[in-house]
Amino acid sequence: MVTDEPGKATSFSKNSQKPVYLVSACLVGLCTRYDAQVKSYPKCFDMLQEALWVPVCPEQLGGLPTPRTPADLVGGDGYDVISGKARVVDRDGRDVTEKFLTGAHQVLEIARKLQVRSVLFKSKSPSCGLAPQTGVTAALLRLNNIEVQEIG
Repeated sequence: MVTDEPGKATSFSKNSQKPVYLVSACLVGLCTRYDAQVKSYPKCFDMLQEALWVPVCPEQLGGLPTPRTPADLVGGDGYDVISGKARVVDRDGRDVTEKFLTGAHQVLEIARKLQVRSVLFKSKSPSCGLAPQTGVTAALLRLNNIEVQEIG
């Protein structure tokens, strides 16, 4: 949120003609990757140069630390996790489904508050990716009519 007057917050979209995007925090070089490596993707900055953008990490918003054990979708994709037909399990065998769902709902809440219609997410992520399987957060946003694009 930004403000024009003290004590009054308005959404980004009301203060700018620029589109507002959520973007995977790891794409813009923040230390949110599961392995704590910092990598940025210049193509991401190119795509967002005419936009306002807000970095998010669904896994951190769900309460997972950085670094963390990598996790995989088991028994289906993100849509299946949302419907209770699949799980997210880290490579140590711990079920982290609830953390992934919590993070996805937090990102959806941010998107709603900022009136975001499109997000730019990290590919190959069990939260954000579209391929090889749609991640949990990507699925939840799509179910709520928010466009998901992937990069990286």
